[in-house]
Amino acid sequence: MLFPGQGSQAVGMTADLMDRKGPAFEFLSTVNGVLDIDLLNIMHEGPGDVLTETWNAQPAILAHSVAVTLALRELGVTPSIVAGHSIGEFSAAVAAGVIDPADGLKIVRRRGELMFAAGQEIPGTMAAVLGMTGSKVAEICAQVSAESGVVVLANDNSEAQVVISGEVPAVAAAGEALKAAGARRVITLNVSGAFHSPLLEGAGASFTEFLSGMTIRQAEVPLVANVSATAVSAADELAAGFGRQLTSPVRWHETMEFLAGQNSDAPRIVLEVGPGKVLSNLARRSYPDVKFVPVGTSADLDGILDILQENL
Repeated sequence: MLFPGQGSQAVGMTADLMDRKGPAFEFLSTVNGVLDIDLLNIMHEGPGDVLTETWNAQPAILAHSVAVTLALRELGVTPSIVAGHSIGEFSAAVAAGVIDPADGLKIVRRRGELMFAAGQEIPGTMAAVLGMTGSKVAEICAQVSAESGVVVLANDNSEAQVVISGEVPAVAAAGEALKAAGARRVITLNVSGAFHSPLLEGAGASFTEFLSGMTIRQAEVPLVANVSATAVSAADELAAGFGRQLTSPVRWHETMEFLAGQNSDAPRIVLEVGPGKVLSNLARRSYPDVKFVPVGTSADLDGILDILQENL
């Protein structure tokens, strides 16, 4: 199972799941009480700009992913291995039994607050880079950083899609250098800070301290961590990775190579659990022997057992 990250939220998310009696409904019914905000109304009714705010988007995405995970579990569908993109790693941690659902909501709400505050204190931005490998982008960012300020590879999503992060002038300078070096496009992202970069060092320290008060358990199934792109099960190693995540790159391309590359243990079916299908769309072309199935709606849940029976 894969779990999507920020940007996958959309007004109306989980509204159909509220009509589905069972563990998904029961969990979603607790969300507002756990967070002491009316997050469900924001998820179901918007407005979109409020849902997109980092401290709302992150718990909304986790709530959606966890609700679907619980509904799948009720159907007898459980993962053999999990991974999540950035914020999605915490949804994956819930699915792997590492953290409780309620604690997951609290963790990502606090994470979003800290990330936004860091962006207000030290302004930064991010940009998507298309048509260039992560290693080449990292090399050019290092050259630009020496002259223009902090800019780093933040998300290595695939062979042809990465994201850079850093100080606003440095990201702009890196964008020009990347286009000059052959990048097809460089697109500035609408974000509130330089996520997954050294500019979030203070937020990362505060988040690590917050995590020290939460219960983090040994994983019931391996979790492929963002910071290492390797399968992790030990509680202390997982906790350390969660803390480092804010300042470290999301090694998603390596994660997918580990999960679905040419190896005998590659899964035959990968479920993208939660809102949207960004991760499935990103992976299908690179891994044609693996079936990627987004599962985010009540209708998806109704059809999942047939899909599994046909493909396993």
